[in-house]
Amino acid sequence: MKIGYLGPKASFTYATARAAFPDSSHQLVAFDSITEVIRSYEQGLVDYAIVPVENSIEGSVHQTVDYLFLQAEQIRAQAEIVQPIKQQLMATRADKKIEKIFSHPQAIAQSLKYVQHHFPNAKIESTDSTAYAAKFVAEHPEKNFAAIAPVASSLEYGLTIIAQDIQEIDENFTRFWLLGQTTPQIPLPVVMEKMTLALTLPDNLPGALYKALQIFADFGINLTKIESRPLKTFLGEYFFLIDAQFSENYLYLIHALEKLGITVKRLGKYKVYKM
Repeated sequence: MKIGYLGPKASFTYATARAAFPDSSHQLVAFDSITEVIRSYEQGLVDYAIVPVENSIEGSVHQTVDYLFLQAEQIRAQAEIVQPIKQQLMATRADKKIEKIFSHPQAIAQSLKYVQHHFPNAKIESTDSTAYAAKFVAEHPEKNFAAIAPVASSLEYGLTIIAQDIQEIDENFTRFWLLGQTTPQIPLPVVMEKMTLALTLPDNLPGALYKALQIFADFGINLTKIESRPLKTFLGEYFFLIDAQFSENYLYLIHALEKLGITVKRLGKYKVYKM
């Protein structure tokens, strides 16, 4: 079985993939961007794809959410895996005068307060993943470069950690979705069961969002998240991403929403696992 993930090896997504599929018979396949991970699944190159969907500090990973809603067809989350995130600052030597720091935009945002305080003159450059940043720094030992990445990246690429746990908030978690057609056996504890729907509201229904939320209330379904994202058509047009506790009335809920003229895209009903 092949599992696509946001690489390279030793990224946070790699750790999630290995935790979900610890058996060595499963082949983990790295891709350079979230879009490439999802497309690899669409093209049948992998059996499952693992992508980050939300961080507790920085919010949704819009590249994932927007692609699944706007471009993907019939791709659904079969599981969610929550990973605690600890960011480390690493370089080829501990005594380097750091001039440029590389990392994924989310990792940079999570660690920005520390970086601005301790390295106010360092330039910051975004990469497609934290592990790629570490790999890039390791490949340029002559430069005064550093990377923000997980501990595993320092071990994989032979870097020295010069500052530990630099994320702004200790309670830092990232949600990852496992995309596929079926739900595999995952050797992690289950903490809850959820569903995710994307709603596009009709233009001619006053109070459409209120009426949609009222339906969730009528079915006694607790929301865990609601977020608006642009439809990328005209200014002021949005879809609403809703996470909720799973209910056996799932299909009845969708039917009731559609009766109001609301377009519903199902992004998944799944168990939530914690690393």
